[in-house]
Amino acid sequence: SPSPPPPSGRPRRAASARPGSYDESLVDTELQAYLGNSPSRRIRRLRRLSPEERQRETETEALIALSLGGGQAAVELGGSVITGIHANPLGVLARQLGIPLHKVRDRCPLYHTDGRTVGTRLDRSIDLVFNTLLDHATRLREALKEAAEGISLGEGIERLRRLYNVAKSEEEREVLDWHLANLEFSNAGCLSELSLAHWDQDDQFEMGGDHCFLAGGNSRLVHALCDGVPVLYEKTVKRIEHGVDGVSITVEGGQVFQADMALCTVPLGVLKRGSIVFDPELPENKLGAIQRLGFGLLNKVAMVFPSVFWDEEIDTFGCLNKESSKRGEFFLFYSYHTVSGGAVLVALVAGEAALEFEKVDPVVTLHRVLGILRGIYGPKGITVPDPIQSACTRWGSDPLCCGSYSHIRVGSSGTDYDILAESVSEDRLFFAGEATNRAYPATMHGALLSGLREASRILRASQSRVDSDHKKYALQKSLRPPDGILEDLFTEPDLEFSRFSFVFSSMTPDDPQSMGLLRITLENPHLEGDQKDQEPAAEKEAHQKAFHLYAAISREQANQLQLAGDDDRGRLELLCKDLSVKLMGYDSTCDTGNSLILSIQSAQKARKRLRC
Repeated sequence: SPSPPPPSGRPRRAASARPGSYDESLVDTELQAYLGNSPSRRIRRLRRLSPEERQRETETEALIALSLGGGQAAVELGGSVITGIHANPLGVLARQLGIPLHKVRDRCPLYHTDGRTVGTRLDRSIDLVFNTLLDHATRLREALKEAAEGISLGEGIERLRRLYNVAKSEEEREVLDWHLANLEFSNAGCLSELSLAHWDQDDQFEMGGDHCFLAGGNSRLVHALCDGVPVLYEKTVKRIEHGVDGVSITVEGGQVFQADMALCTVPLGVLKRGSIVFDPELPENKLGAIQRLGFGLLNKVAMVFPSVFWDEEIDTFGCLNKESSKRGEFFLFYSYHTVSGGAVLVALVAGEAALEFEKVDPVVTLHRVLGILRGIYGPKGITVPDPIQSACTRWGSDPLCCGSYSHIRVGSSGTDYDILAESVSEDRLFFAGEATNRAYPATMHGALLSGLREASRILRASQSRVDSDHKKYALQKSLRPPDGILEDLFTEPDLEFSRFSFVFSSMTPDDPQSMGLLRITLENPHLEGDQKDQEPAAEKEAHQKAFHLYAAISREQANQLQLAGDDDRGRLELLCKDLSVKLMGYDSTCDTGNSLILSIQSAQKARKRLRC
């Protein structure tokens, strides 16, 4: 049978959980002596390192330990790895906030269920086979051209495996299945759904450098970013009405929020399920993109143990599965003991196994995981204790997620990410999230960058409307009453008490239904206190500088104010709260009350003629 040529060496986003070298140490000289002579395996290991290595590692661990504090372990149930530290905005944020990063170390041993370690030679051999199959899948789609659009990545890989007759033995197949499960983990989807033509369209944008854990979890970044920002929780959105005049959002319970613009960041799975009603319905091309894109599953079992019983010198280890359909079940374990403040181990469930996982009772799931761990460490003479606490995710069943993250399914392409990112209703409703970022989908930094992108778009749209309103305002200003007309109207008010003056548009100002204008005169806050006792000329100048507020009001409402007592503060409260009258400045009154002003002016002139 033909044998595949050597791999091209092109980096694969999902080829391995084993990142490259890390060259950005975290150093703080004040923490140099932290950890002292604590009698642990970690300290004994540190003593075997060179002075420079020992200093770097103890300082890192000290910084992490002090940043976490004591008493609790932080466990990340969602996104947990900063994938590629070079130029990654999450890494930049972490450094700005002084949050330590821990490089996910390179070594990732693979174990059989009976505890045997996969040999180095077999491990490297199948790793080469896996990457070579991916290279050939790339060549296959190039050869098939448009025909590749209807073929899945899983189908392409399996055909190539059979063609080259590789991974023939049971052990070889199990190791290859582990790599395929890792690929499904990276894409949150079964290989049978991933598009052969476009599954890796974002590879060219991949962040370089190592993968890192964030000490204490990613919530530390979230809390820092939203510091001072009002966030309303437990408000489940049920309906979004959008149009050229703005956006109205209805939450569970009937409460309505209105805004000029809104940003929708719900996961793609929620859009697919249709649990939010959009009125009017989203455009056909956006609905099509929502349906075409894939949104898969990655589930986790997080466990906090009394102590670390696994190898402290590794951050990941894998476990093989004898059944290909279950290859993603607890195939990879992440150790968070270096960053969580406790002995935390997280088992990952990907691919088809992630779908079945949600149907199994959590107690049964936990026993399965512990059975695997005891199968690995029991033969080594290591006792695996029961966890102090555990948690199983159910992202597919969670109505606020309906899955984990996006991938390009057969029939979809990177263009669908761009379509999903388009705003609607003339830049009134915007969309963000990892599934709207063509360059960095399925990543935490992709979600963050999409938010920054939309913030920029919202700012531009807002500025454009302000410019448009200025043009409209300039046109209205040419049609406004002449300058000084309000001062002329209130020269002889129809009713006046305290700070309140009124003029009405009726020939009979006492008519309760007569509409008019109210002017409230406020002291100029810039006047000095000793200016209250002034000469008549100075008093006139101060009056011209007085600050006025205006409102449209009826004679009946004016009478209510007059009878409300002598307390101006109480009158203002009655006016604004009980009568719901809106106060305006000079320009707004002229812009919105043009016809009322002209009516009052005509009525005053007519009353003067009658008096003559």
